[in-house]
Amino acid sequence: MAQAMRPDPGHSLFATDGKPHPLQDTLLAITLALGVLSFVTGFYDNLHLLASWSGLIGIVTGAYGQFISVTTRERFALIVGLGASGVGFYLGMFHGGLFGGV
Repeated sequence: MAQAMRPDPGHSLFATDGKPHPLQDTLLAITLALGVLSFVTGFYDNLHLLASWSGLIGIVTGAYGQFISVTTRERFALIVGLGASGVGFYLGMFHGGLFGGV
């Protein structure tokens, strides 16, 4: 018998199962912040060190966050952060790399 689903507004934005996920939410916030940082700084030639290192760290934290994520909302936001980190990382590598073009 089909039953109507009712949304429960008492849940957190990132925890659709009603349980707290502090580690996953922290990794999500770090990945998004590093993704935005590396994406923005990747467009500047002289900020290639910041772009490449923040992109690399964002990729690592996002990959670990994907590994331990529990809900679909966490996975979706982690993919957005991973994409931004990846683009920023590759732009930073194009402009000089992780070690300044040594």
